[in-house]
Amino acid sequence: MRNVFLFVRRYFNFLIFIIMQAVALYMLFHYNKFHEAAFMSIASEVTGKISKQYNTVEYYFQLQKTNALLIEENQKLRNLLKNDFLLPDTTTKIVVDSIKVDSLELYRRYLYLPAKVINNSVTSQTNYLTISRGTRQGITKDMAVVSPAGVVGTVVNVSPNMATIMSLLHRQSRISASLLKTGETGSVEWDGKDPQILTFRNIPKSAQPQKGDTVVTSIYSTFPPGQTIGVIDEIVTLPGSNFYLMKIRPSTNFFNIQFVYAVKNLQKDEQDALEKATRKQE
Repeated sequence: MRNVFLFVRRYFNFLIFIIMQAVALYMLFHYNKFHEAAFMSIASEVTGKISKQYNTVEYYFQLQKTNALLIEENQKLRNLLKNDFLLPDTTTKIVVDSIKVDSLELYRRYLYLPAKVINNSVTSQTNYLTISRGTRQGITKDMAVVSPAGVVGTVVNVSPNMATIMSLLHRQSRISASLLKTGETGSVEWDGKDPQILTFRNIPKSAQPQKGDTVVTSIYSTFPPGQTIGVIDEIVTLPGSNFYLMKIRPSTNFFNIQFVYAVKNLQKDEQDALEKATRKQE
C-alpha cells in the first residue's frame, strides 16, 4: 500500500493529465456527431480485428453445431433448385401470346450476403454482434440480418471491413411481426431480462393465437416478410384490454450463433438511386 501511495505521489501530475485527457476525449466524441461517427468506425475496426483473432480459437469448438446449421441451410437451398421441379407437359398445345414482354419474369428483390460472427453478447440489456464484413464487402447501415434459423438484428454501424449489428436482444429493438397462421400484425421487442424470451404485443383477442404458433416478420418490416422470429411460449390476457401480450421463444440461438446473412434490399436501393437522380435533375 505504501508503494502505491508513493507511485501516485510521484506521478500525480501525469495521472491528472491522463484523467483530464480522457474526460476531454469523452466530451468530444459524445457531443460531436462527426467525431463520434469517426471514432465508432475506427473502434469497430480495431476491436473487430482483436475479436476476430480470439474468435478463431473459439470457432473450432463450435464446428459440429455450425456444420449442422450449414447442412440444414443447404437442404433448404437445394429445395429451390430448378431440377427439383417437374417439367411442363410437352403433349399440350402451346399458344404464343402476341405480347413480347414476359409478364411472369421474376426480379430479384433481396440479396443475401453471408458473414462470420466474430463477437457477440447476450448478457447486457443492449446486446450487439460484430461481423467480419463491411462497406468493402457490400454492407450498409440499416440492413436486416438473419441466420439460418431466423431473425438476428439490424446493422447500426459499418466500417470498411467490419459491421456492428443491434441484436434482437436489445432494449431498443422493435420489429413489425405477424402470426404465420392468421396474419395479424403486432410488434416484437425485448424487455431486457431473459435472453430466451421475447415479447409480442398488440395482437387482438379475435385472432385466437395458440401456444406453439409461429411468429414471422410482417410485410411492414425492414426484414424480408416471412422470416421466422420465434414461437409462442405463453399467452397473457391483459384485464381491460382487447389485445394479448405473448411471450415467444426466439428461433435464433444467440448463445452459439456463428454465421449470419446480411440482407440487401435491391428494390429499396433502386428507389433510393432513382430519388437521388431526380433530386440532382431538380
